[in-house]
Amino acid sequence: MTTKVTKGIKVSVSTNFEGTFFKNYKMHYAFGYTVTIENQSNDSVQLTSRHWEIYDSLNDLEIMDGEGVVGKKPVIEPGESHTYNSGCLLASPIGAMRGHYNMVNFTSKEKFRVHIPKFKFSAPFILN
Repeated sequence: MTTKVTKGIKVSVSTNFEGTFFKNYKMHYAFGYTVTIENQSNDSVQLTSRHWEIYDSLNDLEIMDGEGVVGKKPVIEPGESHTYNSGCLLASPIGAMRGHYNMVNFTSKEKFRVHIPKFKFSAPFILN
């Protein structure tokens, strides 16, 4: 598990290999990840959007921006957390992701970024 704290918001990520499949005559490697966002601050915050940098050892860097996470813009109260699962497809059995969440502090109305630590993907058979 990879963890990082920014302005009292702790982001933890764990990954897993889901398998391989062929699509459009190409092999794809499916990876899943679970993210837990824990509010260790004294203020309520809301996640409004995300920015991802996806690294694939066989492809160029891919940038993904979007609203919320998996269709939600969670409000996280002090001492509470929000966990979600997602995934990505890579052209190779090795890759990584990192990025940030854009958040709003409800007390100060401040907009701020919470950094998502770089986490790695690797198919188990590649590590032999």
